[in-house]
Amino acid sequence: VCACHPVRQRDLTMTPAKRKNLHLSLLLGPVTVFLAIFFIGPLTIMLVYSFLEPGLYGGVEWSFYHHNFGRILGWADGEWEEFNPVYIRIFLQSIELALITVFFSLIVCYPAAYWVSRLPEQLKTFFIFMITLPFFVSLIVRLYAWMLILRPSGFINHILEAVGFGERALDLMFSQTAVIIGLVYVMVPFMFLPIYASIEKLDMALVEASGDLGANKFQTFRRVIIPLTLPGVVGGSIIVFIPTLGNFVVPDLLGGAKVVMIGNLVEQSFLSARNWPFGSALAMLIMSTVLIFLLIYVTRMSRGQVVENIRG
Repeated sequence: VCACHPVRQRDLTMTPAKRKNLHLSLLLGPVTVFLAIFFIGPLTIMLVYSFLEPGLYGGVEWSFYHHNFGRILGWADGEWEEFNPVYIRIFLQSIELALITVFFSLIVCYPAAYWVSRLPEQLKTFFIFMITLPFFVSLIVRLYAWMLILRPSGFINHILEAVGFGERALDLMFSQTAVIIGLVYVMVPFMFLPIYASIEKLDMALVEASGDLGANKFQTFRRVIIPLTLPGVVGGSIIVFIPTLGNFVVPDLLGGAKVVMIGNLVEQSFLSARNWPFGSALAMLIMSTVLIFLLIYVTRMSRGQVVENIRG
């Protein structure tokens, strides 16, 4: 049969493309199962819990209860209460703090990443190690160190007192400024590494060509360096924005009761109030916001690629 029908013989043999796809499927299979169980599974449970009624002593009652989302806007138990947008204010404040953290992290990391990328290889390795060095110490320990620095009797005020600014010139502890300092400190490595990877791949011949064509340093930076390193900037900004929006450790330690972010509300809903459905609704709100920002980024990047292809 095979001799009479060579086409069937070719069909029985696996092509290199099919063999490659089979190998990829075998390699990605365990990862897919792992993500389905430990990522999609918990998200599904949280989504279901957000539409359930909170139990009297914690847990959930298995009855449909959509007012968990309405409570965020002041709607509770099917009746409008006196409008109190406290959750909206906290949510908007969380977005504001996350954007401020992204901005200051970018201001700190972009010049540092550009400077490190121009160093010899041995020094590059050393400074990258120094950037990642804080990961070897617990986050709680590092934040307590910042509490010692920022408190009224801390290091900063001792320096200001020594140079003549008076005793306890700054009261930074338990303020929004302290929270921003802590968030920027924690997120600097996450911003630095993507920007450094993008700058490292920068073709310096293009920078030199820009100067040869008459552009000054500012024009070269604005029209050549920034566009070529923009993917690293955007990637680092997203990596910093997402965990900052849901962060609750830094506001809890450095902000006290004066600075509350949406992550603190989720923590309090699950641990203190034991209102799991409302905490799940707040968590889904964070997730929806992150997905919207990611969708905007993917859409704009896709349009940019289409425009580049048309120009090309």
